[in-house]
Amino acid sequence: MQSVDLGLLILRLVVGLTFAAHGAQKAFGWWNGPGLTGWRGAVTHMGFHPVELFVALSIGAELVGGSLLALGLFTPLAAMMLVAQTEVIITKAHLAKGFWNMNGGFEYPLVLGAGVIAITFIGTGSIALDSALGLSFSDSLRAGLLLIGLLGGLLAIAASRVTEAQTARA
Repeated sequence: MQSVDLGLLILRLVVGLTFAAHGAQKAFGWWNGPGLTGWRGAVTHMGFHPVELFVALSIGAELVGGSLLALGLFTPLAAMMLVAQTEVIITKAHLAKGFWNMNGGFEYPLVLGAGVIAITFIGTGSIALDSALGLSFSDSLRAGLLLIGLLGGLLAIAASRVTEAQTARA
């Protein structure tokens, strides 16, 4: 085992399990999280419709994507989900509050998202299920899935803005 593999394992575990823990807060109310009822309310407040679809997408991205990233399994797919979720988190919940986390800004989700992107381009290292299973992903596939994640996040944000505009006119 090389030190780069250990470093990538630590990065994957910290970033992946942090996302998964946030998903567990939303899904199960663990660690003082909102739980499903509270998260439905937050998703509704942010203007996402259909609410149940966006509740499932956001929780799934964090729980499944974070777990896959931590395991180093299907990493480009996990990155696609997490990049889309990060983009939505930054735009809908933190951007208006500025950069610094202490003010509710986007510093923290930006760092998590950057970690996901770095892992995607560097690779998972040898201490990962992708490596153990002999899975290899081309640079173009990794970049393509990241782009799909970015576009998916933009689409979700746009959908919420359409709903906000419709609500304002009603």
